[in-house]
Amino acid sequence: MAAVLIYPLVGALAGVLAGLFGVGGGLVVVPALVFIFEAQGVVPAHVTHLAIGTSLAVIVPTAISSLLAHRRRGALDSALLARLVPPVCVGALAGAWLAAQVSAGGLRFFFGLFEIAVALQMLASVHYRPHFGRPGMAASWFAGLVIGGVSALLGIGGGTLTVPFLVWCSVPMARAVGTSAALGLPIALAGAAGFLSMGLGVPDLPPASTGFVYWPAWAGVALGAVAFAPLGARLAHTLRPAMLKRGFALMLALVGAKMAFF
Repeated sequence: MAAVLIYPLVGALAGVLAGLFGVGGGLVVVPALVFIFEAQGVVPAHVTHLAIGTSLAVIVPTAISSLLAHRRRGALDSALLARLVPPVCVGALAGAWLAAQVSAGGLRFFFGLFEIAVALQMLASVHYRPHFGRPGMAASWFAGLVIGGVSALLGIGGGTLTVPFLVWCSVPMARAVGTSAALGLPIALAGAAGFLSMGLGVPDLPPASTGFVYWPAWAGVALGAVAFAPLGARLAHTLRPAMLKRGFALMLALVGAKMAFF
């Protein structure tokens, strides 16, 4: 019963933080689900895979909502989006396949290191500037494969990778953020499908799961995230988030350290 209540709270926290700081909710959802699943007694070998697969499935409804919002504001680069979707989907499927070959401990370590890297980037307040022109087909495929693969491997929507790439390629920040949000949908769909299929037939998964997607967690987290993401966006315009951002970055670093080393 407690889990039924805690899943929406995790989603609400992820939604608010995503709207407030512009980071993907997967950075919060994956470690939270890892800790919850461990407490529930899920088989240790499946905990991280189940958390990542469920996180990717959660991103699907939140990405649809975000895509529609950015589309209404005209903040999508449709031509670049169409060029990036195919390699991103291929990369996400490959990332899901690779995750199935890696141990739960290995996935935890990789995720923890990535989370620490994001925390350090936030603390350093790195500003991205244009360095290149719009990417051609070869550059789009290379970037898309990397973005899709890493995102699916970690259970994130890819914004921490996509936005810097687009800005470096001279896409204005507003359109980079909107295009990145739209790209989160194919990443989540392909990645979740990959984790779902790779987990079919795996023994000792929780009864309400399909492959590496646990539906009670998906429903609760998605409900909380969709409901509270607009609150985070509103708070970003009413608060001075600099000090909060440093606190959140430190929290990410601590969680990342626990995921990777403890």
